[in-house]
Amino acid sequence: MRTVITYLYSISLSLWIGGLFIFTFIMTPVIFRAYPRDMAGDIVGRLFPAYFLFCVIVTAGALAVFVLSAYDPAASGYKLSLVLLSLAVVTTLYVNYRLYPQIQKVKHEVRSFEAVSPDDPARIKFRRLHAASSILNLFLLADGVALLIISVGLKKSV
Repeated sequence: MRTVITYLYSISLSLWIGGLFIFTFIMTPVIFRAYPRDMAGDIVGRLFPAYFLFCVIVTAGALAVFVLSAYDPAASGYKLSLVLLSLAVVTTLYVNYRLYPQIQKVKHEVRSFEAVSPDDPARIKFRRLHAASSILNLFLLADGVALLIISVGLKKSV
């Protein structure tokens, strides 16, 4: 059973890193290159609810599997992994249930990103919130990579 849980942890981290990487660095840029700004924003906006839910599920799932794992709590990296997993869950919950709704609200205030001036207060607020979301997304990606690296050392202690 310990082996199965260890594999589930590795799978959850792989889904986490792969999902964020594909959405951030492949899907979104391709969509914005292929369509006009407003249409691309609408397409990506329709994907966001599923993406953010995916992030909540994989981070919470990774935390749950890690807690159930047979890793030695005294092992090097155990406490750091627990902290990084907890931070990821809190971050994804914040993005999904607090930041994203704020972004949606501001986005509805902007009639068109192609027609409205970049100096428009709503666009400035949108840009600030989008930047915060992007930074948190990159943090989650780095967090997942760090956890994957740490997990190699933890497996040696099982």
